[in-house]
Amino acid sequence: MRLSRFGALMALVFSMPFFALAQENYNNSKFKQLDEKLPTPNEYRTGAGAPGHAYWQQRADYVIKAEVDETLRRLSGSETITYYNNSPDELTYLWVQLDQNVRAKDSDSHKINQTKMREKMSVNAFKKLEGFPDYDGGHKILSVNDAKGKKLPYTISKTMMRIDLPYALKSGKRVSFSIDWYYNINDRKLMDGRGGYEHFPEDGNDLYTITQWFPRMAVYDDVNGWQHKQFLGSGEFALTFGNYNVSITVPSDHIVASTGELQNPSAVLTPTQLKRFQKAKTAKRPVMIVTKEEAEENEKEKAQGTKTWVYKATNVRDFAFGSSRKYIWDAMGVKNMGKTVMAMSYYPKEAYALYSKYSTEVIAHTLNTYSKYTIPYPYPVAISVEADNGMEYPMICFNYGRTEKDGTYSERTKVGMISVIVHEVGHNYFPMIINSDERQWTWMDEGLNSFMEDVTLKEWEEGFPSYTSMYKPWLISYMKGENGRTMPIMTNSESIPQFGMNAYVKPAMALTVLRETVMGRELFDYAFKEYATRWAFKHPKPADFFRTMEDASGVDLDWFWRGWFYTTDYVDISIENVKMVEVDTKNPEKELAKKKEKRDAIPNITDMNNKKSGLVTRVKKRPYLEDFYNTYDELDVTADAKASYESYKKGLGKDEKEILYSKKYFYEVSFKNVGGLVMPLIIQFNYEDGSSEVRRIPAEIWKMGDEVVTKVFSTTKAVAEFSLDPYLETADADTENNVFPRKEQKSKFEVFKENKMGRGQSGGGNPMQKAKKKESK
Repeated sequence: MRLSRFGALMALVFSMPFFALAQENYNNSKFKQLDEKLPTPNEYRTGAGAPGHAYWQQRADYVIKAEVDETLRRLSGSETITYYNNSPDELTYLWVQLDQNVRAKDSDSHKINQTKMREKMSVNAFKKLEGFPDYDGGHKILSVNDAKGKKLPYTISKTMMRIDLPYALKSGKRVSFSIDWYYNINDRKLMDGRGGYEHFPEDGNDLYTITQWFPRMAVYDDVNGWQHKQFLGSGEFALTFGNYNVSITVPSDHIVASTGELQNPSAVLTPTQLKRFQKAKTAKRPVMIVTKEEAEENEKEKAQGTKTWVYKATNVRDFAFGSSRKYIWDAMGVKNMGKTVMAMSYYPKEAYALYSKYSTEVIAHTLNTYSKYTIPYPYPVAISVEADNGMEYPMICFNYGRTEKDGTYSERTKVGMISVIVHEVGHNYFPMIINSDERQWTWMDEGLNSFMEDVTLKEWEEGFPSYTSMYKPWLISYMKGENGRTMPIMTNSESIPQFGMNAYVKPAMALTVLRETVMGRELFDYAFKEYATRWAFKHPKPADFFRTMEDASGVDLDWFWRGWFYTTDYVDISIENVKMVEVDTKNPEKELAKKKEKRDAIPNITDMNNKKSGLVTRVKKRPYLEDFYNTYDELDVTADAKASYESYKKGLGKDEKEILYSKKYFYEVSFKNVGGLVMPLIIQFNYEDGSSEVRRIPAEIWKMGDEVVTKVFSTTKAVAEFSLDPYLETADADTENNVFPRKEQKSKFEVFKENKMGRGQSGGGNPMQKAKKKESK
């Protein structure tokens, strides 16, 4: 094709460096498909990320009788498990989890725990070094029998127990067996842990959170066979769905909060409490079932005897309960997608001011929000228990949020309490319903749930602190590997050095970036909801999530999963250079004037100093030395130049004239991928007239070179400044190189009077407390 003179000129000015690019290696691993990393689709799990036509999973039903001995601080239990083999395989043995064995004297969790001696150590800190030798922890198995009472052989392997069956359990068949056991309940405040007892020396009472408390079936599935990785304390639980019938015997003045629905309310509640509970079902605001005054009366004198609370739960993967005479209890029926769910909170007086105001309302908000973005909440109750910690189970979770003794609290405590309730109630979805393998992949429950927590908190209150705001500086530091302990998200749960950053914050940020920046809300929300719908009450794996998000959205995200989940790359994209490119108009009045302005912009330093000193040149002194060239300027506009320009214009076509007279500005911008993680380019153009606009370039721009890319932009106004990622939506680790021209970095120093406050002291109480004191004066 023949080019006109103007076309040839434009080709020269705007030509991309094709020859340079052709020399690059296009085997770009950042955009390779994930095929070699994901399992091959089959009849159980499809390439679309959905359960296959032959998908199966096991089931385990439990009938349990348990008793809390408050004097011995011991939990005893007798259970019957009915195990359904829905797999196509014959099973000759079963694996049962004994999670309490993580606290046994010979536990590996203590052996592998790194410890250090310090110059000053408390008695409790010293006991931790030795693994609490005075505490006899772990499950004590008294018997394992078949349905006829005959002993079954078993072998305990640390936190796992293998039960050998007398005959192979064939596909489609079931087997029942019973286990009798007990264990000594640990001091949770002293020894840490998800469950245990907490003692309140002020009133002499205990608060029990009973978790991981009964021998539970391990998961047998199509991917791993038996999931019997040892429980070392970090990686949580892989569990099988089933039905539970649980009888819990406790001191008669205790209130029990539990997974499931209470079956015998008239036997354990007073007539007044029953009446209040019925009222709560239709109340607009939480109703007190047990008041603060009643709980305080219970604390004063321990009643004699016991009561047995009976709970049933259908299609749950676990069971937990809390028990104490200290509990205050409120409840409210929540309308949620055509169903009423009882949102209930249990808490000691130490948390009254916060929990009575917020806890049940936060539960209701969490159920409504999660249901909107996943599936309608399927269970009849949702419970928040204040236990000064954070842990989740079906229908019940344990949280924190205690006030000062005068009932005041800091904003940080309030924000933390609301956040942890949303997070732990949200775990009903991930992993209690969308039942991922926590022992292997913590991010599949913690990461997805932390993302949904963020969404929920933003819908609770505008500007509420969340993962994508509060933790971004920590995340950036982690992703950059500043302490050398960064691991890919796709790391086994027990092998993660920085658990919170890797399993919670980084995947939550990744999904936020995916929703807000890469996919957009419409596509993301549809695909995320599809994943929840497909895998509700099933056992999804990472590939099922990755594939469903792509399948339901029509967006190729392999580059995103690879970068964020399989590598330790981080986001740091720099605007390396900006070159303004102008069209040569050939108009001598414009083009020569520009050249003259550029030439004269920087005067000669010698000429400047000569003029400053008053020096008069010889030619100035002797005008007869001047000739033609003293007045000639090669950049002056001549009649010949004007005539040549007019002739040039006549030879231009319509399209060429349109470009020539468009009055557009052209900018060639180069971007460098410093951190290695490819992301979309979000560029803000700040114009000289004070206006601005944002343009978005998909991440695929990096396909033809993942280190440096160049893009030409045309504008109708002159640009004063280019800014990358102006809304800080990609977790870019270095924002200083996001601006061009570079801005001067400013820092401040502070002059202060030395204060005599001791290390670690705060300067007084919380703002609420100070305000109350001021009002009382």
